[in-house]
Amino acid sequence: MDDAIRKADVLIEALSYIRTFRDRLTVIKLGGSAMEDAGTLRATLQDVVFMETVGMRPVVVHGGGKAIDQGMAAAGLKPRKVRGRRYTDEATLAIVVRVLQEICTDIEAEIRRLGGRAVSMIAGSLRCLFGEKLRLTGEDGSPVDLGRVGRITRVDYALLSDLCAAGVVPVIASLALDERGDWLNINADTAAAAVAANLRAEKLVLLTDTPGILLNRTDQASLLRSLDDAGCRDLIGRGIIEEGMIPKVEACLESLRAGVRKTHIIDGRLRHSLLLEIYTDRGVGTEIVLGP
Repeated sequence: MDDAIRKADVLIEALSYIRTFRDRLTVIKLGGSAMEDAGTLRATLQDVVFMETVGMRPVVVHGGGKAIDQGMAAAGLKPRKVRGRRYTDEATLAIVVRVLQEICTDIEAEIRRLGGRAVSMIAGSLRCLFGEKLRLTGEDGSPVDLGRVGRITRVDYALLSDLCAAGVVPVIASLALDERGDWLNINADTAAAAVAANLRAEKLVLLTDTPGILLNRTDQASLLRSLDDAGCRDLIGRGIIEEGMIPKVEACLESLRAGVRKTHIIDGRLRHSLLLEIYTDRGVGTEIVLGP
């Protein structure tokens, strides 16, 4: 009986959050172990199905990560990074597109197996991200060539909104079409931020392989539960937020400035971390907000 009462208490705690977020859009970026381990991915997608079932409107955005590296290795290609981004020539792009198409359709199929409704936004009229080549300049002012790497200029808001309103989970690969209808490789954190911004989402949640933002990378007790934009800039300047965490933080801040209400960086390795972050009083990761 005590166990049953505890379960009822959990449901009561979640009730206010279910009411608050009903019909609200949440963009979830899958990355790290949340994608690479089958059991972890299944638990994460169970969370997504729960969210859709209780009236929230989740949108899933994903990249390819290690699966792309493995595909390149099988083809005898070595990954090359330029300014922290994967250099994407035509041979690399072909692998990126193939791998992301496979992942996208696999995620759709798993959501359906779990009892949800989903559609992979990667074929024909379901393509929803559009962009142009990303142009960077070096310290000397000269152009930096990234190959077929892009930035998003437009998101098909109407299509995604209609799907979400119908109780269907859009699953979006981090690829965009240029003006000629050719693919561009997009950083997955950047893609998720652009989708959240264009949809004016309630939340952007980035799943990664750390508990959130830590003051000390070796001490999980140093997790920061909340951080504003000034705090983010301070920690980046002090080298506490570094390497791969920087683009995640920048993606959060960019989406907040575009009208997203709240952003979260959470541990995708933790079972049901999505539900714990959204539907409990304490949460499990770092919430990033704009300061006063």
